[in-house]
This record gives sequence, C-alpha cells and structure tokens, in this order.
Amino acid sequence: MPPEIQSLGRTIRAWFDKICNYHLARVSNGPAEAVNNLNKRIKRTKRIGFGFRNFENYRIQPLLYAGRPHWRVLGSLVVR
Repeated sequence: MPPEIQSLGRTIRAWFDKICNYHLARVSNGPAEAVNNLNKRIKRTKRIGFGFRNFENYRIQPLLYAGRPHWRVLGSLVVR
C-alpha cells in the first residue's frame, strides 16, 4: 500500500475510540477551542496594541475578529 494510506490507517487506529465517541454523542470541543482562539487573538492584540493611536481602534480590533459586530451598537459603545 502507498505510505499515505498506511499513515491514514495508523491515524484512524490511534483515534478510533475518539472518532466513535463523537459519532455516538455528537459532542465536540469546537466551542471551547473557539473561545481559546479568541482569547489568544485578544492577547495578541494587547501585545501589539502599542501601535494604535486611540483606544477605540484598539478595542474594535478583537471585536472584528470575533465576527460580525453589530455596527450601530458598536458606535454607541464609545468609552470616554
């Protein structure tokens, strides 16, 4: 067999129980991973935030990354 198929077989054998458990329970850690990824993005924005000239632009950046901000509400959330 080609090495790619052998590698696929090893991967499926190693993860077989977890794959079956997902199909039985239909539960994944996707939401937890999404929150974790957002936290990483916010920390990254904080690290590089020294380049922002005003706080509103700094604050909007992670909100944009989090997805589909409500623009009308976003404009009213100005911190003074």
